Amino acid sequence: QVQLVESGGGLVQPGGSLRLSCAASGSSFSNYAVAWFRQATGKEREFVATVRQTNAAYYADSVKGRFTLSRGNDKNTVYLQMDSQKPEDAAVYYCAEGRPVLSAMRDAKKYYYWGEGTQVTVSS
Repeated sequence: QVQLVESGGGLVQPGGSLRLSCAASGSSFSNYAVAWFRQATGKEREFVATVRQTNAAYYADSVKGRFTLSRGNDKNTVYLQMDSQKPEDAAVYYCAEGRPVLSAMRDAKKYYYWGEGTQVTVSS
């Protein structure tokens, strides 16, 4: 059974950094696209970033230049480095695994497995 577990969330000041991790068991991330989504209170879940099976990474415009995705050497971990954080980055962050076609990579419905999320709070 595939399980995804996010970690690394917490409280960070505006302008600060956090690194989120997504670890998989029962699956190898090397065969799938891995994406991060986030959901702020009272808002819909939104796409943040994804790393494809080719290791190409794509980002939402709102985080481009500030967030960086990478795969761990163990092939079962994906990291989301979040720098220059803004109050609007505060949300529950979820990682997800799937095989969406490129045009559908921002569609949450195209991902098969999800973690339970990790809270990120950006506040001074």
